[in-house]
Amino acid sequence: MLASDNRAEPVSRSPADLLSSIATSIGQTPTYVMADAAENGCNFLVVAYGIQGHLNPARSLARRLAAIDGVTATLSVQIFAHRRMFPSSSVDDYQNREDSDGVISYIPFSDGQDDGSWPTGSDEETARRRRASIESLSDVVRRLAAAGRPVTCVVCTLNMPAVVEVARAHGLRLAMYWIQPATVLVAYYHYFHAHGEAIASQAADPACEVALPGLRRPLRIRDLPSFIVDDGTGAGSDLSKLIIHGFRQLFDQMDEQEMMVLVNTFEALETTALEAIRPYMDTGVFAVGAPTVPICGAGDENDRVHLFMEDEKKGYVAWLDARPARSVVYVSSGSLLTYSVREAEEILFGLRQLARPYLWVVRREGRSPEVDRLLLEEAARAADGMVVEWCDQVRVLSHPSVACFVTHCGWNSTLEAVACGVPVVAAPSWSDQPVNAHLLEEEWGVGVRAERDADGVLTGTELARCVDLVVGSGEMATAVVANARAWKEKAREAVATGGPSERSLRSFVKMVQEMDEFARRAEEILSTSPAYP
Repeated sequence: MLASDNRAEPVSRSPADLLSSIATSIGQTPTYVMADAAENGCNFLVVAYGIQGHLNPARSLARRLAAIDGVTATLSVQIFAHRRMFPSSSVDDYQNREDSDGVISYIPFSDGQDDGSWPTGSDEETARRRRASIESLSDVVRRLAAAGRPVTCVVCTLNMPAVVEVARAHGLRLAMYWIQPATVLVAYYHYFHAHGEAIASQAADPACEVALPGLRRPLRIRDLPSFIVDDGTGAGSDLSKLIIHGFRQLFDQMDEQEMMVLVNTFEALETTALEAIRPYMDTGVFAVGAPTVPICGAGDENDRVHLFMEDEKKGYVAWLDARPARSVVYVSSGSLLTYSVREAEEILFGLRQLARPYLWVVRREGRSPEVDRLLLEEAARAADGMVVEWCDQVRVLSHPSVACFVTHCGWNSTLEAVACGVPVVAAPSWSDQPVNAHLLEEEWGVGVRAERDADGVLTGTELARCVDLVVGSGEMATAVVANARAWKEKAREAVATGGPSERSLRSFVKMVQEMDEFARRAEEILSTSPAYP
């Protein structure tokens, strides 16, 4: 449960303390023995929204949970996302569908839409999707119980109020998986607790600084999550309103209900932000690391072999192998954004100016015929570049030929760049991306932030300037490369076997087990007491 800003730091009591209090109050001898995971068993249901930014970290978290003795995990995403993961399987009969990768199981749920379309924000549609999700996820909970794997704890990614309601209705433990940085968690928390008006009043001034409790330095308006500084006049304002409404619901639910919080970061990376938010969250904040980085031990070897074979078919690994060390500029804007013709022209212009080999990811989905023609023309120029529709990003970032990463600053990409030690050109546009760019440039010193023009376009001239800053021969490039190497080592230490992230994850599992055991023992004590009705 969250505390308000004017509340003293909570004094936590362990389940053992609470159990002793109950036993003593009714005249029994307090006994409380916590079983190990292997003895007690623990079944997690991880629910994620079906876009890559949610699905990838959720799947990795579920697999890491399942690696703990005595723990099982099931991942549930909407039907449209389940179809993408298991294209050879039919999910028409989703109520009886269950797949497995040998480590975790996958059971889809229906949100009443099932085609992957974004919500329109209408009250009617929102209510319909919510009802469908609650009904379908409740069926998943019942199915797991019937199969002998009753859910011990539900874990969900951001802005899924239906999941919170399902956990409450079934009396299940609940944890939120915060898949953005801890710094963003701090920003949203204080926006919804006493700082919202102050931030809104300065939203038109990108250089204005906002001091948030506990952070080491103020954040400028331009460095805050885009949804909380949207002035309501931009083209994406309706979407911003819809999303900020979802976040408000989430934090209201966190205020009302005990909810453990897992954060996809590691202690060394965001020490200050984690310390800043913990006093406001009684049930615990667990920094569970960068589980999306398989080079640090979080991946599955069978997955890596499969991806390696797919990469060989695409040919980009062989292309990288043929390039000199620290020569290639890697460009990617993630799994959601598409390029306009002008944006594509500007990126190509910048890459030509640099005269360096480049690997550029341009998604096929949503790509216009005009952009297709532009890419074909570029290929005909025999430029030393390669365009792919998809790649194994960690494998690319780990390749010695890659010199820098031009990124939209999604948090998964940000973590992967840090863990792989690759200098960054940060070109954020929305959501948590401005915060991530601030962290990359000003907190960790592993890159520079590129400025977009008045139309929100990263120009070719700016792209070339920034790439030269981080891979050139100047003092900044030297400092950026050194910092990137240092953070790579810290990331490896954090997510190594037995390291801080694994210990934090195990602490979370232990807390869930203790809560479960506490509830069971408390019921036993009360049911055997003469005073118990």
